[in-house]
Amino acid sequence: MVMPIAPDILARLQAIVGDSHVKTDADSLKHWGCDWTKVRVPAPSAIVFPSTVAEVQAIVRLANELKLALVPSGGRTGLSAAAVAAEGEVVVSFDRMNRIIEFIPEDRLVRLQPGVVTAQLQAFAEEQGLYYPIDFASAGSSQLGGNIGTNAGGIKVIKYGMTRNWVLGLKVVTGKGDVLDLNKGMVKNATGYDLRQLFIGAEGTLGFVVEAMMKLDRAPRDLRVMVLGTPDFAAVMKVLAAFQTQLDLTAFEFFSELSVQLVTKHQGVPRPFEAAAPFYALLEFEASSEKVVDEAMALFESCVEQGWVVDGVMSQNQTQAKSLWRLREGISETISHYTPYKNDLSVLIKHVPAFIADIDGIVADQYPDFRVVWFGHIGDGNVHLNILKPDDMAKDDFFAKCATVNTQIFETVARYDGSVSAEHGVGLTKKPYLGYSRSPEELAYMKAVKLVFDPNNVMNPGKVFDL
Repeated sequence: MVMPIAPDILARLQAIVGDSHVKTDADSLKHWGCDWTKVRVPAPSAIVFPSTVAEVQAIVRLANELKLALVPSGGRTGLSAAAVAAEGEVVVSFDRMNRIIEFIPEDRLVRLQPGVVTAQLQAFAEEQGLYYPIDFASAGSSQLGGNIGTNAGGIKVIKYGMTRNWVLGLKVVTGKGDVLDLNKGMVKNATGYDLRQLFIGAEGTLGFVVEAMMKLDRAPRDLRVMVLGTPDFAAVMKVLAAFQTQLDLTAFEFFSELSVQLVTKHQGVPRPFEAAAPFYALLEFEASSEKVVDEAMALFESCVEQGWVVDGVMSQNQTQAKSLWRLREGISETISHYTPYKNDLSVLIKHVPAFIADIDGIVADQYPDFRVVWFGHIGDGNVHLNILKPDDMAKDDFFAKCATVNTQIFETVARYDGSVSAEHGVGLTKKPYLGYSRSPEELAYMKAVKLVFDPNNVMNPGKVFDL
């Protein structure tokens, strides 16, 4: 049980942002004190809602003076508990800092505040005839500050990369309370250390993003989606190799038949075709001409002849394309009803078939009666392992049982020189396992960097690693 915030501290926070922009009621603490994870009970002491850079700076300086722990809060869609406040921290919500400040058409740049929702930026880009390509199922509620803090990836990484690739400038308030204006939107800037990159993916442990300059791209033309059923997982990788030889793919995803069964049952999405297959590949490309469409169909026919594909479908319009995408994007929401044990892992693409076979073997040996859902952004080596909780098993018992194989799973990740967290960050959930992906020397340097920017450890303490 966390003690209520001291009246004098509450008064000083209210003096910074206004009485109505500090919340301490139980419902607010629960709502803003957590993310999508269920591993810790939220227990912040207060939620504060700044609206300006100066207010954020004042909050951080107060935190240094009083040794307050601060936790940043965006859309709270994270899956690593990086935005969970479970130890009486003060949550700093960026909900009020949600403006698109400036559009610079000559540079295809948008200057915005961290509380701008991902879908809001995507819609703004579309209004300018441009495109913001970082996309994922939570785009309607995730915020750009959180995306930057976790270096969010999503479904288009195979072509467009991670959030890091689209951040050309950052204004941050460091853990010391300094304001740094980093890179200022330039593509070319060869003037020493690029400090901007340190804050991308740092999960708010070095400082808080208070403005960002995001680049936009040319809008893709006539995106087509294909869903192909394959007889085994090895065939998925052969399909990827075949299509990449001739098409510039914007996405390449995979999912299992169990995923299809659950999504069609819970979300009313039609099956892509009548025949069932053990695995499915979803790929997307620009059909800039009929020639490209013909090439895609020829590749499909070749894959069928090789025995790599048992059936498939190509979208003929945007409505059908969206329906096919729902087969993939609806998985996380659907399986959330089953309280899944989730792991977000990545290895080099060349290792993916052997890696999945090894993990499958571990899970089948330990949990022969549990249902396993595989899906992921296979075109960039990122796979998601999801074990579904049986209806008759208590949640705590289920997570405890699943945790017993974590060591085996992460030892397998390390054997393939992979990552224990491909795109969801470290936060609290992956903190105990960071050493499987980072060497002791790397961790020592990371801790040293933390102390430079946040010497009093007030910025999201206890996340990523302990000092």
